[in-house]
Amino acid sequence: MKIPSSFARLKGFRFPREVIAYAVWAYHRFALSTADVEDLLAERGVIVSRETVRLWVNRFGVHFASCIRRDRPKPKDKWHMDEVVITIGAKKFWLWRAIDADGEVLDILVQPRRNKQAARRFFSRLAIRKS
Repeated sequence: MKIPSSFARLKGFRFPREVIAYAVWAYHRFALSTADVEDLLAERGVIVSRETVRLWVNRFGVHFASCIRRDRPKPKDKWHMDEVVITIGAKKFWLWRAIDADGEVLDILVQPRRNKQAARRFFSRLAIRKS
């Protein structure tokens, strides 16, 4: 993991910036909970509470999330839509996935209705976000 050069100075924090950066990066990169990050750090010998991890994520998370988003590969020109019916709690739902030419999942949507308006809204929202 590379610590961004524009990462704010961490004067007054108990832990070194590498530990804080690793915790915030792991939280955003792998969509972990604060308890998972706490366990991950404990495996490496760093004892920290999940509340501390939450405070770090709230303070430095926006910066790391934007760095991770920036470093992701850009979607290819051709996209595909997958749709499948799933049952959740005895109710039918439609799961839609937008996938680019390399097989990267761009977005996922689960909703109870299947109509042209819902599909267009999902795809246009995806096109705006990915452009």
